[in-house]
Amino acid sequence: MIVKEVTDILEELAPLGQAESFDNVGLLVGNSTTKINGILVTLDTLENVVEEAIATNCNLIISFHPIIFKGLKKITGVTYVERVILKAIKNDIAIYSMHTALDNSTNGVNAKICEVLGIQNPKILIPQKGSIKKLTTYIPKDDAEMLKNALFDAGAGAIGNYSKCSFTVNGTGSYMGEEQSNPVKGEKGKLHLEEETQINVTFASHIEQRVLQALFLNHPYEEVAYEVYSLENKDQNIGMGMIGELIEPLNEYDFLSHIKLKMKVSVIKHSKLLNRKVKKVAVLGGSGAFAISAAKAMGADVFITSDLKYHQFFEAENDIVIADIGHYESEQFTKNLLVDYLTEKIPNFAIRLSESNTNPIKYL
Repeated sequence: MIVKEVTDILEELAPLGQAESFDNVGLLVGNSTTKINGILVTLDTLENVVEEAIATNCNLIISFHPIIFKGLKKITGVTYVERVILKAIKNDIAIYSMHTALDNSTNGVNAKICEVLGIQNPKILIPQKGSIKKLTTYIPKDDAEMLKNALFDAGAGAIGNYSKCSFTVNGTGSYMGEEQSNPVKGEKGKLHLEEETQINVTFASHIEQRVLQALFLNHPYEEVAYEVYSLENKDQNIGMGMIGELIEPLNEYDFLSHIKLKMKVSVIKHSKLLNRKVKKVAVLGGSGAFAISAAKAMGADVFITSDLKYHQFFEAENDIVIADIGHYESEQFTKNLLVDYLTEKIPNFAIRLSESNTNPIKYL
């Protein structure tokens, strides 16, 4: 296999187009056509991880966090980021990062947290804005079904648990070809009326190029009339955080103990306990202070995240218990998720779970 074949499989799980705009995801180091010897999956790409890849003959590192986040003006080996890049290039090792693309996936980071904690029926906590587009086009009536099926095959028309969703209207289209035209129907220089079908389909913004390619390849007209709109609708299957319920309610102390056991944490910073039963739980791996209000609005009893500042605990306001379990701790099972996913997709390939603990924070 080559690098691109593996990254295409990863993008089925977490399309790069659904990553946050501030992020840096995708192939960060290496060539997409490089033949792969083995794959090493890690949370962070540090020097010891690259050394582990060298020792295990893995020349593709799949990393959750991007080693290159901000722009680099030089690569001289002064910082740990520069040293990682130099070592990877010297040893022909490619590095691919997923980060918020996987954060926003319905089967990503937060789904894994829910699985580990036994949270049932998880739903997206903060659905992503600006991720749905709509295509409207016009085609001769007899060709409408053919084009619709081509658009469906390209991924358009998927709404939640439904596929092949569309809306059509029949009407009369008119056009007149100019001197340089070559009309499929009618004659240039003459006004032509055609019985046409208007086709409307929605699609995820990250597949726009694929949908438009299907439109142009399957439309009979020389010039295709179409419009693409960005919708205000939120995609309920893409977004940050998740919220679900425990099978049986627990008191707050027992639930925090449950978190410590399942998430393998020694310390939990939390807001005031409210002496209530915990049933509905919201989670957001990594830095999740921005989601406190969403967790409260959705009626969560506890919100699990990390990287909270002192004053952000006040935002609990006796409505919710906020639990900070640590950044690494909240995302630690992400690499297990990726190994399991890749092993299922390419079972006869060497895929290794990194044994390196990349948590920079230690507890006394």
